[in-house]
Formats: sequence, structure tokens, C-alpha cells
Amino acid sequence: MAHYQVTIAYDGTGFWGFQRQNAEGEQPNPMTGRTVQGEIETALRRLGWPGGTIRPAGRTDTGVHASGQVIDLFLEWRHSPQALCRALNAHLPDDVSALDVRLAPPDFHPRYSAFARRYRYTLYCQPDRHALRERYAWRVWPEVDLALADAAAQLLLGTHDFAAFGTPPRPGGSTVRTVWQAAWSATEQGLHFEIIANAFLYHMVRRLVFVQVLIGQERLSLDALKDSLAKGSPLPSGLAAPQGLVFCEAYYGLTGE
Repeated sequence: MAHYQVTIAYDGTGFWGFQRQNAEGEQPNPMTGRTVQGEIETALRRLGWPGGTIRPAGRTDTGVHASGQVIDLFLEWRHSPQALCRALNAHLPDDVSALDVRLAPPDFHPRYSAFARRYRYTLYCQPDRHALRERYAWRVWPEVDLALADAAAQLLLGTHDFAAFGTPPRPGGSTVRTVWQAAWSATEQGLHFEIIANAFLYHMVRRLVFVQVLIGQERLSLDALKDSLAKGSPLPSGLAAPQGLVFCEAYYGLTGE
């Protein structure tokens, strides 16, 4: 039985997040709905997958997208990894696709083998909604000052306790994270925030975006963010909308791209 590393993309609009909410083999809970994990595992069973649980690089929330999610799986497959990629796509729904399949080292783990992850958030500033942009971006108004937002992003660089911005995957886990890159830029699609860190807390990116938007709208000071990072000072509650967030990439060094 071979060990595979699979890169997945999905449009999170129609999903209640990545993680399956029901036990293996059970029908989706009608009170929750589809999950990315559930759809992938259903497709794998049609290829002879023996079952179990696929492991992701990160668990995205309801409505969050991915262009570079990574999973691993064990499967008896007599053909090439490229053929497995095509076969998997033949059984996946239109809003999920396998981008790459490769053999993985025996000790590969999508989450624990990754030394960093990259997320991108998109928003646009407009008083009235735009039907074609709402699916993948958060509309905010008043306008966000790009220079102020980017100044806030620079404060995130380095190692900090991000307890005010999310919760750890495990109860009682550390809330200290190291941010290597964080910046805002303007594009035709709107304003992009990109961040690379060794790991993220639950809701961390959406929380960071929300606070930076307040700063860019001059509703919160840069000093308030500084104090929160240095002393844990409280900040206004809130999260950026999920549809603006994309999990872009996990970095694995020699074990993957």
C-alpha cells in the first residue's frame, strides 16, 4: 500500500468547512451539510480506498477556500500518481479538484511535516455590493487606507503571542506563532493581504484582517495593535468574512513543495 501526498483546491462556498462532522461511513448531518473531507473520502472509496481518515495540512472554516490544501492517504494503486490524480478528479464534485498527486515519504504528515503555511485574504472597498465579487472577497466601507493597513501588517512580523487573535488547535496549546511575511497590496480584484507563518491559530487570519481593516479605516490605532501583541491588551471583537480567505500553500522543504 503506497503513501500519497495530494494537493487539493476547492471553492468553500458550498461547504461547512474542511473537516467531516459525521463518523466514517455515516451520511452527512443535515444540520451541518457537506464538507470537503467528506467529498474527498467518498471519491476515494470509489477508487478502492480502504477507509479511515484523510489528514489535511489545515482545517479551513465554513466558506473558506483553498488553492493549495494538502492531504495524505494510503492506497493500493497499480498506476502512476498522475493517473490517480485524473481518477480522483473524475469522482470529485465540481467545487473540489486534485491538482497534484505524488508519492510521499513513510513519515510524511500534511500538518506536522509543514514548516510554514501561506494564506491570502481579499477585500474590496465599495458602499454597495457587487454580485460578481462577493463570492471571493469581503466588501467593506468606509475605504481602507492601504498604507495604514500595511503598517499594521509590519507589526505582525516576528514571534508574538497571538492569544487575542485565535485559539490553539489543542486545548491548552501555545498561542505563540512566528510570522515571516505579512503585507497588503492593491490589485484589480481589490486589496490583498498575504501572510506566511510557521503555524496559525483557529480564526487567526480572519481576526488579523478584521483588526487591520479597523486600523485602515482609522477606527483603531496602530498603538492598540502594538499593545495587544506585547501585553495581550483587548481589541474590538470580530472576524473578517470567510469568503475572502484562501489557504494558498503549505511548505514542506525536501518532502514537498
